Amino acid sequence: MNADEHAGLYLLTPPKIELASFTEKLKSVLDTGAVDCLQLRLKDVGDDEVRKAIDAILPLCNGLDIPLILNDRPDIAKKSGCDGVHVGEDDVSYDEARAIMGEEHIVGVSCYDSRHRAMELGEKGADYVAFGAFYPTQTKEAKTSVTSEILEIWTTFTTVPCVAIGGITAENLAPIVLAGADFVAVTGGVWNHPDGPEAGARAIKAAIIATDIE
Repeated sequence: MNADEHAGLYLLTPPKIELASFTEKLKSVLDTGAVDCLQLRLKDVGDDEVRKAIDAILPLCNGLDIPLILNDRPDIAKKSGCDGVHVGEDDVSYDEARAIMGEEHIVGVSCYDSRHRAMELGEKGADYVAFGAFYPTQTKEAKTSVTSEILEIWTTFTTVPCVAIGGITAENLAPIVLAGADFVAVTGGVWNHPDGPEAGARAIKAAIIATDIE
């Protein structure tokens, strides 16, 4: 999972979707060229619904060479052909996820405000570590709150890619990008953008590029 010379946009799906209309909307967002990675994160749905969503979304990602990461479920991710899985502290362990996914697939981990957890899992081989929440978010109740300092410290001592998550928008991402985030993970900043999700994705990418140029 690699961004270009700028920080990458790591887009998360809304936790609830209506598959047919969402797939059409997602295609338009991916076609902007602003998205570098997509995480399918559905909450309170059955396994069949997750598989159906993957079957609809994966071809869109494959066609544009955008990695599709499934939240929480390495078993479904591996069998369904996803590029990787993301696991949190309350999900399956990193070791179990890696054993299921194999070395050739992406395994990312939530580390919240813990550099110790990030260092341990980075040393084990996690493909990226995610820190947050950086700002208040309506998507989920954040376990922890962090500042850009955690990214500055992390990028000083390790090359393991880091993802910043939590309430990130085009208007507030500058400190995070300047601190060294490799990816900014966004949900509402794209899907709830007043001018539509395509405009939201373009705005995020433009803000990242503008920050890097400054």
